[in-house]
Amino acid sequence: QQSKSNRAGPQISAASTVEKRMKTCKVFSPTQKIVAAAKLMNVKLNQCFRGYPLANGSVLYTPNGNMIFGDNAILKYLNNSPLDYNIDEWLEVERDLRASAKPDTILAKLDAHLASNSFLVGGSMSVADVAMICTLISIDPNLDKFPSVQSFVANNSGNPIFEMAGTSQIQDVEMVVYSTILSLYPNVDDAFFEVPVGGSNMMQKAKDVKLGHYQCTAALKLFQILKNSKNSKPEVVKGGPKGLAQSIIDHLPRGGAVDTSTCNIAGPGFIMLRVSADYLALKVAKLIQSDGPKPRRNEHGESESVLVDFSSPNIAKEMHVGHLRSTIIGESVSRILEFTGHKTHRVNHVGDWGTQFGMLIEYLKQNASSKDISGNSVGDLTEFYRNAKQCFDEDEAFKKRSQLNVVALQSGDEECTKIWQTLCDISRASFEKVYSRLNCTLTECGESFYNPMIPGVIEKFKEAKLVTDDPSGAKLCFVDGHSAPLMLQKSDGGFGYDSTDMAALHYRIKTLKCSRCIYITDYTQSQHFQMCFAAADKIGWTSDDASAAKKVELMHIGFGTVMGEDNKRFKTRSGDTVKLVDLLDESSKRMEENLRERLNEKKANITEEELPGVAKVLGYSAVKYFDLHRNPTSNYVFSYDRMLDTKGNTAIYLLYAHARLVSILAKAGDQFPEAMAKIQAKESPALSLVHPSEVNLAYHINQFDELLTTLLVDLLPYRICDYLYALSNSASDFVTKCKVLGSDEMETRLLLCKATGLVMRVCFDLLGLQYVMSI
Repeated sequence: QQSKSNRAGPQISAASTVEKRMKTCKVFSPTQKIVAAAKLMNVKLNQCFRGYPLANGSVLYTPNGNMIFGDNAILKYLNNSPLDYNIDEWLEVERDLRASAKPDTILAKLDAHLASNSFLVGGSMSVADVAMICTLISIDPNLDKFPSVQSFVANNSGNPIFEMAGTSQIQDVEMVVYSTILSLYPNVDDAFFEVPVGGSNMMQKAKDVKLGHYQCTAALKLFQILKNSKNSKPEVVKGGPKGLAQSIIDHLPRGGAVDTSTCNIAGPGFIMLRVSADYLALKVAKLIQSDGPKPRRNEHGESESVLVDFSSPNIAKEMHVGHLRSTIIGESVSRILEFTGHKTHRVNHVGDWGTQFGMLIEYLKQNASSKDISGNSVGDLTEFYRNAKQCFDEDEAFKKRSQLNVVALQSGDEECTKIWQTLCDISRASFEKVYSRLNCTLTECGESFYNPMIPGVIEKFKEAKLVTDDPSGAKLCFVDGHSAPLMLQKSDGGFGYDSTDMAALHYRIKTLKCSRCIYITDYTQSQHFQMCFAAADKIGWTSDDASAAKKVELMHIGFGTVMGEDNKRFKTRSGDTVKLVDLLDESSKRMEENLRERLNEKKANITEEELPGVAKVLGYSAVKYFDLHRNPTSNYVFSYDRMLDTKGNTAIYLLYAHARLVSILAKAGDQFPEAMAKIQAKESPALSLVHPSEVNLAYHINQFDELLTTLLVDLLPYRICDYLYALSNSASDFVTKCKVLGSDEMETRLLLCKATGLVMRVCFDLLGLQYVMSI
């Protein structure tokens, strides 16, 4: 949505809360009950691999080193009020309900209490309510006779604290291996398992799946510690890292996430691990029951406010190929953040202010009234811009009148404002043609919005004694690590990019209360933004008022250049910049020609009427994926032939692979309706993974959670592309080597097809790619 006038500002609401200080505890094998109670009580839980021999279940390690065993004992500790007898009493009722074979008597007591109370204790949710709700959900009793209990569960079970993301595949493998190490060597410090700053995790995905799914270097690190320890027995380190690795393998528990029968040692002591088929099948089944990967909220159930600044075209200019990367990278980054539970402001920082508008207004005054230009396209305005610039450079009188127009516009002159507004409106209509093709959504908040804020921001720098007055009259701010200063105000009293961007930063941090601000521009602006970030940090804007340890994260994602076949900036044959609309439509046109050939050869599964729409989806997606699938910092050569190829790492290959899976499921519905009905109703028996291609596909499906964990660190969309391509290759190998329809294993294999499709569609959505169900 866009404001009618940028001066009025965008419709963005400010975050209303500031994160409180948090107590941190380590926990071994937490249950949903413990996770939910920790969120309720604002306690951060860090994963711990250290269990306790006498504890059968969860163990909480308090900050002062004490151990607490058992769910309800842990909940009492988290409650932070040990003498709350009402809480204790209801936790006892919950324990009895859990253990009871005939729960009606307990439920009747609970129903009577809830008939006149919204919660078990007091007027808000407590840890006792958390325990009771988790138990009622898990035992799933018939509550028809207990309406108050039924309402209690219905009204509260949707609270975000009960969302449990679950652990990823690699985390479950880590738990098996690391807890085994601690059982063998209990004196190993917890810090052994922490990833050092700038270092890598001891558990990594194996580079070659033929050698294993994961590789662990823990034995190498453990050997160095034991070798240098005075308490280590000589026989423990006698076998070197390989001997330690073998000892760990020999003691891995059977029947868990790791297939212990296939573990082996590679190189100097790498433990090579495969995930067990039973574990993989269980994870895939859960994914299907959930109708695909679910959005993962941040660990405390609270939504961070994040701002993504992307696209940023200039008013009165056509969007060109140079705007492609910022627009589609920013859209994908926004989708990743939204999927993971963050409140995301998608800001289009358009260039709608500055001296250039003075000359454009003057040219239009001379050559057309605002009424005459209102029906023109931005293409016409681009030509006006060139002509206006020529007049500005060659005619001194024109130049002076242009400068007066800038003053008049800033003062609110009616005629100048009307022309400026017309230019903005025409430009927005042109921008929207691009955004609709790219399936992108932004909120416009241009330079003009921040212009009135600049004097106040400069005053804040003066008060902080961070302004240096240059002899020329300019106001400068020097920041550490940079020889050149930020120019907060020009010598003539005007404002430039530095001024506007500092005002924008202040508004975004202090008014919108954003905990992260992410800027997506070409890499040449990296130094400028690093200077702005350093200045914001120096003046104290990035420090949270509630906790100096928590700082606003400021991030710049820079990208390289789109090149032509001549390895120069991509331009038309005449040397003009390529218009983005023309580029996208050309891709769609070529895709339509390709599909029509397939349709004539009876190789397409679409109708003549569907063809133009399918061609647009594939053509636009091809352009976006061709850019997104590489690291944004790299330059690349634009090629329609390569991006529209049905083979290799292209959107076309991925969309065809997805359509093939959908087609198999559709044929199953026609040929085996009973089996397909069970799958659709989620009544199909458990998966049984036997064939290596089945196991391999399930392994790749379950890596989605690992992908999310990585994405939240660097927000780079190409990681989704890498995962999606690997998943599609695994699916293609699976359907080639494993007969699906009519086979004895049909139900398992149909479930694998369904799960793969569910994950692929989520990945398409995260990338901002549209998809079709048949091609």
